[in-house]
Amino acid sequence: MTYESATFSTISHNSHTTDFYPTRLDRPAAPIPRRCPIIHTDRPAGPLDQGHLERFERDGFLWFEGFFDTAEVAPFFDELAALEDDPALHDDERLIRDPRSGAVRSVFAMHELSQRFARLFGQPRLLDMIRQLLGGDVYIHQSRINDKAGFQGSGFEWHSDFETWHAEDGMPGMRAISASLMLTDNLEFNGPLMLVPGSHRQFIPTVGRTPPNHWQESLKAQAFGVPDYQTLDGVIKQHGIQAPKGPAGSLLLFDCNTLHASNANLSPWPRANLFCVYNSVDNALVAPFAADQPRPEYLASRRPSTTAA
Repeated sequence: MTYESATFSTISHNSHTTDFYPTRLDRPAAPIPRRCPIIHTDRPAGPLDQGHLERFERDGFLWFEGFFDTAEVAPFFDELAALEDDPALHDDERLIRDPRSGAVRSVFAMHELSQRFARLFGQPRLLDMIRQLLGGDVYIHQSRINDKAGFQGSGFEWHSDFETWHAEDGMPGMRAISASLMLTDNLEFNGPLMLVPGSHRQFIPTVGRTPPNHWQESLKAQAFGVPDYQTLDGVIKQHGIQAPKGPAGSLLLFDCNTLHASNANLSPWPRANLFCVYNSVDNALVAPFAADQPRPEYLASRRPSTTAA
């Protein structure tokens, strides 16, 4: 029996499946070779050509400069500014503020807060690529905007999203992809996303038991679920770092297990990126693998109503 059939055929919403990626441990452990496919389809036909598929298999991400026209995404940045100024959201838990500056750091559940964003996430030209890579229907696991205001947007530590989604949300396997749309120009000066190509091929367990209600602090500054520096040193020196940069409207697709991080924004130019996480319907969440309780719905959707159209 293959790994995929053995793992995903037993998924339910009320029980664990086998944990192939143990993490949040008491002591360091060696990286675990990836047991999930990287591309989950036997039929490569779709909007992505063979070159795209080979790069995604090799690097764990794809970059499309100018995927949307700058004029197409300008209204989204304006709507983000309106959401940030909306008094009704000031005390909303979906809005996360920078622990140092108090500026907006992230806004979650964007597909629920805005019809404009919901329509964007469901565009066929985007969804068809996701379905091709994940091998079938998908739903929105999470959506958010990460916003770094000029001179005050802080960075994000090196991490694999899958490590958190597995440990704290109960995502069984690596069958999810993040689509990141640049709402502003991403420059070398304003804290662009940095990725480690090839890092998606192994899972790095982390040390430290997940504290209760960990998300309340980790969304501001992550301390648990972050690989140790010694392991990062070896992985990054082996694979290097790439930081795709380009104008507003550019698109980045990256595998859920690709290591990534970003520096603080020390420039006067804002950096706002929109993220939508698509998870396969065959990779439904179960109970968390390394936390006492699931994170809130706005961080990890368990509702069929969020299925992408």
